[in-house]
Amino acid sequence: MTLLNIGFIIIGVVLIIWGADRLTEGASSLARGMRVPEIVIGLTIVAAGTSAPELFVSLVSAIKGTSDLAVGNVLGSNIFNTLLIVGCSAAVAPIAVAPNTVKKDIPFAIVASLLLFILCFDDMSSPHLWGNEISRQDGLILLVGFLAFMFYTFRMAINSGELKLREEELGVEPVKEPRDYSRLWINLAWIVVGLACLIGGSHLFVDGATYVAHRFGIRQSIVGLTIVAGGTSLPELATSVVAAYKGRSALAIGNVIGSNVFNILLILGITAVVHPMRIMGITIVDLMTMLVSIGLMWIFAITKYYVSRREGWLLILAFVAYMAWLVYLL
Repeated sequence: MTLLNIGFIIIGVVLIIWGADRLTEGASSLARGMRVPEIVIGLTIVAAGTSAPELFVSLVSAIKGTSDLAVGNVLGSNIFNTLLIVGCSAAVAPIAVAPNTVKKDIPFAIVASLLLFILCFDDMSSPHLWGNEISRQDGLILLVGFLAFMFYTFRMAINSGELKLREEELGVEPVKEPRDYSRLWINLAWIVVGLACLIGGSHLFVDGATYVAHRFGIRQSIVGLTIVAGGTSLPELATSVVAAYKGRSALAIGNVIGSNVFNILLILGITAVVHPMRIMGITIVDLMTMLVSIGLMWIFAITKYYVSRREGWLLILAFVAYMAWLVYLL
């Protein structure tokens, strides 16, 4: 039975990654065929597509009553993104960080992390998170923050004449072909297939991870912070390391940090509105690690607009230390 559920986890990861890719490709092709501006595609479909695995896994986890998997998935994904993905990318080759990322994306990620930190404490007089809840009201606050982030992003891009620059950063090619409706149904079909794989894969992944946690007596929060977070962040890891090797790391790092904002404001916001999440195993150490990791990344990036190999290894060592702490808690 244990091997079967481990198989569910693996199959779930494959379906989630493939489904997110199909959904993003189908939606992007549909938008291009309808002549939607490229900046809209880049800042919405592409960005949301990379966060789709975390969204569906967190949503399914909360609905199934495993809130710690949902919260742990987001916290763990952000820590995984900032420490391991950025660290590995910098270790492969020093990475340049775009000014937009340093001045806007990372500060927004810090603000979003602080907001989540505050919302996790229903009782500010107690240092413990046990039994606190991310309520529907908290979810609405997070969604308002997400809308503010999107409004600010679009407004700054338009007012500063940075549309072309942002498109290049997001790796979106200009639309040159005429409006084309011939592939409409094909693109819609890929969107449906992608969504189906995301939903089905998320159910398999969550069920398998929950069983393994119960079978070996591991807290759901630790499973969420490690296995679930790592599984849903695999696309970003592979993309960033390959991009760093090819000398295009600024694109990958910008998307990784941007996904941190999506994870907190959009994913936890939607999940909390659909199903309030009670915190049982997430600790203040986990929240502080998320805050410190993004702060450390910002300090490295703001000095010379790049992260060196040495700084990359420091980020990796910080991630290893955090994983060691989680293993100690088993």
